[in-house]
Parts: sequence; C-alpha cells; structure tokens
Amino acid sequence: MGDPVFDGDGRTPRVAIIYSSPADHDTMSQAGALLSRFGVAYDEQSLSPHRAPRALADWMAELEPRGIEVVIAGSSGSAALAGVVAAHTTLPVIGVPLSTGGLDGRDALLGLTQLPPGVPVAAVGIDNAMNAAVLAVQVLAVADPLLRTRLWRFKDDFEKAARH
Repeated sequence: MGDPVFDGDGRTPRVAIIYSSPADHDTMSQAGALLSRFGVAYDEQSLSPHRAPRALADWMAELEPRGIEVVIAGSSGSAALAGVVAAHTTLPVIGVPLSTGGLDGRDALLGLTQLPPGVPVAAVGIDNAMNAAVLAVQVLAVADPLLRTRLWRFKDDFEKAARH
C-alpha cells in the first residue's frame, strides 16, 4: 500500500489517489498537492488493474475500513481503473482521464463518461488532477464546516487571481 500523507492534525487519510502506472505520478501528484493545501490527508498508490489485480482487490477492500471517503483515480485508455474501483465501492470516485496513448486522453475521457448504469464515475478534464482534488474537497465539505470555509477562501483567492 502507499504511504499515507497525514494532515497537520495527524488524522488518517480521507482521500485515496490511485493510478495504474508510476509514469502518471507527476500528473496525479497535483491532486495530492492541492489536498495538502486544504489540510486533507490522503494516500497515493500506483496499482494496475491488469498487472496487479489481486493487490488492487485488496486495496479496494480496505478503502472504507481505513476511513477513505473519496477516491481519485487516474485512468488512461479505456478508463479501466476508475471503472473497476467504482464497481467495487459505494464511495464517490472521481476519474482523471490521462493523456497517454495515441488519442491524447480523449479515449479515457469517453471511457469515464460511458461506464454502465450503476457504476458512476465523476470525470474532470484531461490531466486535470487539480480539479479532481477540488471536487473531492467539495464532496467532503458537505459535512465539514471548516473545510467548507477553506473552500470558500480558495474560490475567493482564485477569483481575485483571475482578475489580475
């Protein structure tokens, strides 16, 4: 399993970030960086649904017992990883289509949005792991007033920066 990144209060991770190849780390680490900015603990793991299916099954079985509330899954090609995770949990799954392969992520984007009924994955833009982190924070903020306040501050700062 990946090493958890604890927040300043020493709490256990609330968000799990997963992707199928170490080559996707640079893109997906943007989600972790933004979660840290919000003070949200997370863990990060690279597991392939094709090359390590048993390890992935074990990881998915431990999500809820570990206190994970949202999963961010980087997916390329057919978006298999996010779909597999969504099929094995009731937790919200946010898919980040990754721009690998000949179609520059468009295949992954379509794959994320065309999963079968009952297996929803929220999809953000291609390689936009930061938006996945913001969406994860928005999900968590529904029941977390402190996080909601941090989110409003982030949105205010974002708007001020856009004006300059």
